[in-house]
Amino acid sequence: MMRLVLLNVAVLVCLSSGLLSAQNYKLTGTIPIGGSGGWDYLTADNEGNRLYVSHTSEVDVIDLHTNKVVGKISGMTRIHGIALAEAMNLGFVSDGGANQVVVFDIKTLEVKNKIKAGTNPDGIVYDPYTKRVFAFNGRSNDATVIDAAGGTVVGTIPVGGKPEFPTSDGKGNIYDNIETKNEIVQIDAKNMTVKAHWPITPCESPSGMAIDTVNNKLFSVCDGKVMAVVDSQSGKVVATPAIGDDPDAAGYDPGTGLAFSSNGDGTLTVVKRQGGKYVAAQTVETQKGARTMALDCRSHSVYLATADYGPAPAATADNPHPRPQIKPGTFRVLIVSNK
Repeated sequence: MMRLVLLNVAVLVCLSSGLLSAQNYKLTGTIPIGGSGGWDYLTADNEGNRLYVSHTSEVDVIDLHTNKVVGKISGMTRIHGIALAEAMNLGFVSDGGANQVVVFDIKTLEVKNKIKAGTNPDGIVYDPYTKRVFAFNGRSNDATVIDAAGGTVVGTIPVGGKPEFPTSDGKGNIYDNIETKNEIVQIDAKNMTVKAHWPITPCESPSGMAIDTVNNKLFSVCDGKVMAVVDSQSGKVVATPAIGDDPDAAGYDPGTGLAFSSNGDGTLTVVKRQGGKYVAAQTVETQKGARTMALDCRSHSVYLATADYGPAPAATADNPHPRPQIKPGTFRVLIVSNK
């Protein structure tokens, strides 16, 4: 769910491969970034071995060979998500502060286009089946559909509530969490229509989402320390494994068969299918506030964004529950791996 200081989630759909060894994850490294302000989604480019990290008004680009920042995409307002169309050499950034999607060249990081979206575009996904980008607008409760190659808006889809993170099955379906309705919407990517609204009780305020396209399962992380495992064909909730508190991101790694929830309480929950059931198999200690993540399918590593915090400012009538302030210069990415 969206925060302006501790922000949203990132997930990348990975290609299927053979299962690897069992989980044994731990915090193995840190990538310093610095600067000030909040953050939102992270996206891993498995082909280019890069990590894209949204950071207030810019995207920090990290080389995953060296774990160093190698570039920035700047000049935006309040950005949220990054979607990649690697075959077209194009990336797409949802700039919620400017109500637009920013298109950039993956190789050069040059901004090529700015496309008007709905109000506060947040979650964003590229769908290879239709070659379209779907930007989900948090305040206008709809999705802006963009032809990726042409850079033009081809439709708008009302979703009936505040959308959170989307994902694509690559077969013509887009799925999105609707935070205010505690449901998932299934969208026909070609016809740009909502096919179904699926209640996901007992999941409340779903935010991050991941997908297992082989076994047709969606993983939505929710308030109340719950992950909803949902059949992506019927919409039935098939399991509700326990996760950490204050989750905001989800991931699924087809190479290991493991699902992940990154939690603001400073944990990463690892979920596995065991004996026909989905269970929490490991809880990895990370750092408080590290509630957004991206998964690199090649190294099977998880990357999480966080920073250090000072005391919260005094409460006011306009802000009765102020959040702790981020300490400038402490923004960083954590690396969790099973090596």
